[in-house]
Amino acid sequence: MAGVSEIVVGGSVLALAEGDITRFTADAIVNAANSRLAGGGGVDGAIHRAGGPSIMAELDRIRAEIGSCPTGDAVVTAAGDLPARWVIHAVGPVYRDGKQGEPELLAACYRRALELAAAHSARSISFPAISAGIYGYPVAEAARIAVSTVASGLRQGESSVERATFVLFGREVFDIFAAALDRQGRPSADG
Repeated sequence: MAGVSEIVVGGSVLALAEGDITRFTADAIVNAANSRLAGGGGVDGAIHRAGGPSIMAELDRIRAEIGSCPTGDAVVTAAGDLPARWVIHAVGPVYRDGKQGEPELLAACYRRALELAAAHSARSISFPAISAGIYGYPVAEAARIAVSTVASGLRQGESSVERATFVLFGREVFDIFAAALDRQGRPSADG
């Protein structure tokens, strides 16, 4: 991992790392999934390639039960060959204009991933920049929502997560998330 940055939030660590999420060790790895849970490009494709066919086999069983996964929600599978125990397949929104509920849906998928991590007693979780790739979410806005939502979840202390790391592909995305993390780590004017 080239760059790393972190802050302490509510007794947990919120960190950034630049690199390949499929090589990052954590109890739970979050996948930027599509609502069909059918694999795809970007992070989704990389996770399926690195994790092997058992992940898709498990998603096939989940799809047979629930059909699709709504935007803002997530499902959990085992992690196959990844350096993790679980993959949390979170469905982020496709960005249109920011006025179609995208911010709320993006925040919801991060909250849901934290809830599912806690339900599986995960102590560490790694996130990609959900929706900031082929789904077109402006990276700076996606970073602000992602960092503030995860920080809020950690601050509430209702999770088993002791370390949440955004594993970001490329220095430009890392730097944008680092600016959002820096803003999160600064004391507020009222306190």
